[in-house]
Amino acid sequence: MKQIFFILLALIIFTSTVSAQGKKILYVPIDNRPCNLFQVVQVADKLDYEILTPSEEILGSKNFNGDPDKLWTWLNENAPAADYAVLSTDALLYGSLVGSRVQDLNPPEIMERAQRFKTFDEKFPYLTIYAFGTIMRTPRTVAYKTEPEYYATHGAKIFQYTALLDKQEMNKLSRREQRQLKELEMQIPKEYLDDWFERRDENFDANKYLIELTRQGVFEYFLLGCDDSAIYSQTHRESRKLIELASDMGKTVIQVTSGADELGMLMIARAINEDMNYRPFVSVEYNTGKGAETFPIYCNEPIGVSIDAAIIAAGGFKIPAHERADLVLAVNTNSNGKTYEANNLKKNKLKLRGDLKPFMAIVKNFMDKDYPVAIADISFANGADRALMNQLKENDLQFKIRAYGGWNTATNSSGFVIGAGVLTKFMNDKDIAELLITRYLDDWAYQANVRAEVTAECYRLGINPYKLDDVITQMDALTTEKITSFANENLLVPRKWSLEDLKVNLPWFRVFECDPRFNLIGRD
Repeated sequence: MKQIFFILLALIIFTSTVSAQGKKILYVPIDNRPCNLFQVVQVADKLDYEILTPSEEILGSKNFNGDPDKLWTWLNENAPAADYAVLSTDALLYGSLVGSRVQDLNPPEIMERAQRFKTFDEKFPYLTIYAFGTIMRTPRTVAYKTEPEYYATHGAKIFQYTALLDKQEMNKLSRREQRQLKELEMQIPKEYLDDWFERRDENFDANKYLIELTRQGVFEYFLLGCDDSAIYSQTHRESRKLIELASDMGKTVIQVTSGADELGMLMIARAINEDMNYRPFVSVEYNTGKGAETFPIYCNEPIGVSIDAAIIAAGGFKIPAHERADLVLAVNTNSNGKTYEANNLKKNKLKLRGDLKPFMAIVKNFMDKDYPVAIADISFANGADRALMNQLKENDLQFKIRAYGGWNTATNSSGFVIGAGVLTKFMNDKDIAELLITRYLDDWAYQANVRAEVTAECYRLGINPYKLDDVITQMDALTTEKITSFANENLLVPRKWSLEDLKVNLPWFRVFECDPRFNLIGRD
C-alpha cells in the first residue's frame, strides 16, 4: 500500500513539473529594477516557464516613468501567445510605481486606462489575469525624483499631518494632537496639500474601480499593496476604506496588505502554482519575543499579518505542523519587536547577540530534521542581519537552506522569499544555489556591507550617491570589485560549482539598489 502511495505521489509531482513545458506568462512589472524584473524572471525560469516581458525602453526606469500606452500595445500584441498574465496596474495606469507618485494625468485619462483591463479580458477570455497594484506611499523622507519636488521641504510635515488625520478618523486623537493637526495644516502651503491629495484621490478612485473589476471576475486575483507606510498614515487611512470596500470577497480572490516590490514575485508564484495545481503548505516559526506581533518600519500592520497574506497570495496554505510543510519559514525578528536599519553598524554587528541565539537554535533544529527551510531576515530593514549571516557561514548552512530574503522592507523580504521559496520544491540543487547567491550578493554583500563603503567613497570624491550618471562606470567597477572580494571571503559555494563572471551594476545610477549577475559553473 505504501509503495502504491509513493508511486502516485511521484506521478503527481512529475505531471505538475512537466506541465510547464511551453507555458507562457505575460509579465508587466512595476518597473525595471532587478527586484521587480530580472530577479522575478530568474525564479520562474528555473521551472521552464517562459516569462514574456516588455522592452525595458517602455518600462519605468531611472529617468523614465514608463509608457502605459506602449505597454498596453505590447500586452495586446503578445496576449494570443500566452497562457497567463501577471500585470502591474501601476505600470499600466501610470507607467510605473514612481510614475504613480508624480503623474499629472486628469481623472478621465486614468479611468480610461483602467477600463482597458475589462476590454482586455473580454478580448482574451482564455487568458487568466493576476493583477497587483499599490496604494500610494506616505514616506517620512524622500529620495531623489521619487516624489513631487515640494516633498523635499514639506514631506515630513505632510507625513505627520496625514498620520494625525488617520488617527482622528479612528477616534484616537489626543487634545495635544488636535492642536498639532491644526498647526500643521497652517504650516503646509495649501497648493502643496491640494496637489498631493488630488493625486492620491485619483489613485484611490482607480483602485476602487479595480476592486470592482475583481468583483466582476476580470481578475482571477488582485493583490493591492500599501507602499512605504506606517501604523498611522494616509496610506493606512486609504487602505482601511479599500479593505472595507472589498470585504464581500474572500482572501483567495483579493487582498489589501503591506508591501510593493514583492507583489510581482507573489503573483508569478500564484500563477505557476495554479498552473501546476499545486497548493504549497507553509509553516511559520518566529524568533522569541514579539515575533509575529513585530511592527516593522515602513509597514502599516504587524509582520504576522503580512506574512499570512503573502502565503495566501502565493497560492499557499499556512499550516501549524512543520513536519508536513512544503516550506518552513523561519522569521528572524528582534525580541523587542523593533526593526533597525542595516547600515546602522552600531546595531548591525557581526557578533552573535542574545536575540539571535534562540533563532539560530530554531534554524539548526529544523535543519537537523531535514525540513525545507527558508529564512525571512527582517530584524533590519534595507539589508541582511550581519550576525545571522555570519552564523550561517560558520555553521555551513548557506547552501543547505532553500531560500533567503533580507533586502529592503520587512514585507519585501518576507514576501519575496515566500513567493520564490514555495517554488523551490521543483528545483534542483544548482537552481536553488543560484537563487541563494543572488540574494546573498544583493542583501548581504551589498546592502549590509558594500553599499556603505561605496556611499562613503562617493562623499570622499564629492559625488552625490543618488546622482551617479557621470561616474556610473567608475562606481559599477568599484562595486563589482568590493562585492567580488566579499564573496570570495564569505560565500562557501559548494566545491562542485564555481562562481564566475561576477559583475555588478547600479541600474538606477544611485547607490540604493544593485544588480549582481554571475555564472555558476560545474567543476569537471
